[in-house]
Amino acid sequence: MQISIGRLISILHRHAQIYMNYHLKKFDVTSSEYAFLLHLYKKDGITQEDLCVHMAIDKSATARAVKSLEKKGYITRDKDDVDKRFNRVYLSDKALLCKDEIRKEVWSWSEFLTEDMDEETVDILLSTLQKMVEKVEKTDFKKEME
Repeated sequence: MQISIGRLISILHRHAQIYMNYHLKKFDVTSSEYAFLLHLYKKDGITQEDLCVHMAIDKSATARAVKSLEKKGYITRDKDDVDKRFNRVYLSDKALLCKDEIRKEVWSWSEFLTEDMDEETVDILLSTLQKMVEKVEKTDFKKEME
C-alpha cells in the first residue's frame, strides 16, 4: 500500500488549523491570520504584495486576512511613499504586545508534533520538508501543465 504525502500533509494542515484556532482564540486571531502576523514580526512594513508572494497566498485571501487583522487592531496599512499603488502593512502596539505569546502558541504545535522524536529524526524531517518546499517553489506549474 502506498502512502500519499499529500494526504498526510493535508491531515496535518487541517489539524493545525483546529489547534491554532483554539490556542489563538484568546487573541482573537484565526488560523488564516496568524501566519501574516508571524511574517510581519520578521518584516514589519512590507507591502501587501510582498505578503502574498512570501506566503504563496492569492491577493484576495491576503486582502481578507489583512482587512480582518486591521479591524481587530493588530495592523495598520499606509500607502507606500514612493508608489501609491502599494499598501505597506505595519504591526500595531497591540500586535507587538502579544508577539511573544502568539509565537509561543504557534511554536507549541511543532513541539507537540515532534515531542516523541529524537533530534536526528526531527532534523531529517525538517530537511526533507524544506527540500519539498524548495522544489514546489521553483516549479512553474502553469507552464508544466501546458
